[in-house]
Order: sequence, then structure tokens, then C-alpha cells
Amino acid sequence: MTQTELTELVTTLRDKKLTLAFAESCTAGLVASELVKAKGSSDVLKGSVVVYQPEVKIKLLNVRKQTLDLYTAESQQVTNEMVMGLKKLLDADINVAVTGLAGGGGSETEEKPVGTVFVSMLYDGKAEEFREVFDGNTQAIRKKTVDYIFEKLKGVLEQHYDR
Repeated sequence: MTQTELTELVTTLRDKKLTLAFAESCTAGLVASELVKAKGSSDVLKGSVVVYQPEVKIKLLNVRKQTLDLYTAESQQVTNEMVMGLKKLLDADINVAVTGLAGGGGSETEEKPVGTVFVSMLYDGKAEEFREVFDGNTQAIRKKTVDYIFEKLKGVLEQHYDR
């Protein structure tokens, strides 16, 4: 997403008096870091938590250990619990959680290769889940994930809040 598009996204959030929060695993703070490049971001970003290790997901966001054990840290189920915990923790209008496999050494399988990311969004009593597979090295996957999240946020604003 270009700087202009990012500023438009933040301006739309601000004009609609909506706040935003992130729970980031594989992106390790990159989503929030990119968002704050946009003018007006301090009016919309409530905060972001980096929950890289499973123990931190449990401690900060109340992700259940049995969910981690059953589905792995890089799963839609864990991402869903992360977004619920984020809502309780920061109570933003739009909450976004992301996990995934940006590099090797995780829970990759043939069905869940490196590059697989999971995003959960919680807003206005609604929840949406997204799964995408990106190619490239770790940095490329993280960057594509950030852009993907911003595009999904833009879609949520257009479909749900433009009424």
C-alpha cells in the first residue's frame, strides 16, 4: 500500500471515529510500524502487542494452551483466540490478529507451507477470518502480509462502515 493509500485509510478511520489495535506474531510489530507512518495514526491506533512465542500468546491474550497444542501457534484457531484476547485487552473498535509461517522451522506441512498466514478481524460484533499463502523470503512474506492486512481493513471500512 502506498503512503497516500495508507494516509487515506487512517483518515477514513479517524473521520469515522474508529480505533484500531493489532496482535502480531509473524509480523513482529511491522503492521503497527507501517501504520504509524501515516499522518493521523495517533488518533486511531490504540496499540499493538507482539506475541511471538506461544507463552506470550497465553499470558497476554489468554490463548488456551490446548488450542496451541492441538492446532499449533500458526493456525486460524490460535489467531481467533488472539483477536478475542486483544479485544479484551485494548478494546479497540477494530481488532486485528495475525499469525503465520514467514520462515521455516515452524509447523509447516504440505497443507500449510511456509508463507501461510492467518488473519482474524473483530469489529462491531463481527468476526472475519482470512488465510493466504505468500511466496518469497521472510521479509517479503512479512511485507506482503502487512499490505494484505491494510487491504482487508480498507475492505471492512468500505463494506461495513460506508453506510
